[in-house]
Amino acid sequence: MKNYVQRIGRSLMLPVAVLPAAAILMGIGYWIDPAGWGAGSPAAAFLIKAGSSIIDNIPVLFALGIALGMAKQKDGSAALSGLVAYLVTTTLLSTDSVAMLQGIQPENVDPAFAKIKNAFVGILSGLIAALMYNRFSHVKLPDALAFFSGKRLVPIMTSLAMLVVSVVLFFVWPVIFTGLVSFGESISKLGAVGAGLYGFFNRLLIPTGLHHALNSVFWFDVAGINDIGKFWSGEGTKGVTGMYQAGFFPVMMFGLPAAGLAMYHTAKTKRKKQTASLMMAAGFAAFLTGVTEPLEFAFMFLAPMLYLVHAVLTGISLFIAATFNWTAGFGFSAGLIDFILSSRLPMANHPYMLLLQGLGFAVVYYVIFRFIITKFNLKTPGREEDTEEEAETEGRVFAEDRFAVLAENIYAGLGGDDNVVSVDNCVTRLRVEVKNMDAVDKNRIKTSGVPGINVVGPHNIQVVVGPQVQFVADEVDKIRKRKK
Repeated sequence: MKNYVQRIGRSLMLPVAVLPAAAILMGIGYWIDPAGWGAGSPAAAFLIKAGSSIIDNIPVLFALGIALGMAKQKDGSAALSGLVAYLVTTTLLSTDSVAMLQGIQPENVDPAFAKIKNAFVGILSGLIAALMYNRFSHVKLPDALAFFSGKRLVPIMTSLAMLVVSVVLFFVWPVIFTGLVSFGESISKLGAVGAGLYGFFNRLLIPTGLHHALNSVFWFDVAGINDIGKFWSGEGTKGVTGMYQAGFFPVMMFGLPAAGLAMYHTAKTKRKKQTASLMMAAGFAAFLTGVTEPLEFAFMFLAPMLYLVHAVLTGISLFIAATFNWTAGFGFSAGLIDFILSSRLPMANHPYMLLLQGLGFAVVYYVIFRFIITKFNLKTPGREEDTEEEAETEGRVFAEDRFAVLAENIYAGLGGDDNVVSVDNCVTRLRVEVKNMDAVDKNRIKTSGVPGINVVGPHNIQVVVGPQVQFVADEVDKIRKRKK
């Protein structure tokens, strides 16, 4: 079950990666016309509407991305089926359709159906579509119906399945909606404390991938909070909308890079160069884009105590920002790009105070991390025990063909063709299914220079590579094809 949820999280990264485009378009548009949201400038209106076309259709993107990511093969018919599933359900359960089915006026329809176009239904549609693809994409029909065989059959079966799902949702969705709204309202009533609790659990759930479920409640329009959508559309409450985003900026832009600096300063002298290369790249990615996985996975499993501290500090950061009503938002993650783009939006409230908070958190992260690492002699990057293979691997990984060499070492460490079943990747990690976990040489993988590894089940392991994981995945794919 955990692996299935993690696959959902991986699949969500594809549509989520589109959001920075919306942030850039809307941010530039508002920069041109900060008062009228495009009313005073055709150029601004053009950019803002282009960006909102993405933000307003996040559920559609989720349906497509989940269907494509969860299907056994990355095939266009799976994505098409995700769209079909979403359209069938949202059309049948729209306010007007429900009014007609119940024989009542639209204004008397349960308000839950006005929110049927949401991330939850998008994700559900993608999951059903992927299930239909995996089940029917290779089915052969009799000759008279041969045209509809295989992949052409998938959208048809998906639409039929969604008819059944729609009947179930007709009765269940109002109950689910009410429950989600109550949950969201219970957290929102806690104010700054609720924001702090959200930040703590958000980080704590990162290793399992379950943070996506938590994020969907607060960031998107599942329970009516829709913190990201309302912030960028300017439809929220100034000083409040953005409270589930703002506190991440001090952590991702300042805290984690400072933690990386502490890990560099505490590394062994002979490994400082390699540690510096890793920490500089990961720290820059965190500061600029808010992508923190390369840094977090560098110590998440090597030093769980540090990661727990990191989760607590994240919660404190969101609590502080929410307490003082400092807000900023992001379309992708809490990095410099999104900070600049969001700082002039109507919902931004004293955003530059987050930078001052970030400087304070940089000091806190550095002092606490350095103290804990040295006090408890934690084996953070650069402090691992020496190995026989390290010297040979160290010199090769930074050669001209570094991605090919890195892929070769990782693949060998995974057990090669005899042990590897499948290899996929998300934004920063290789996700590998193996036959026998005992055949995996974790030490060899670690000494290849990757930030970390994560065993998520008896047959599933993740190798944290960083933002350039796609190039390593491509090289692994070449190795597998070459050896077949």
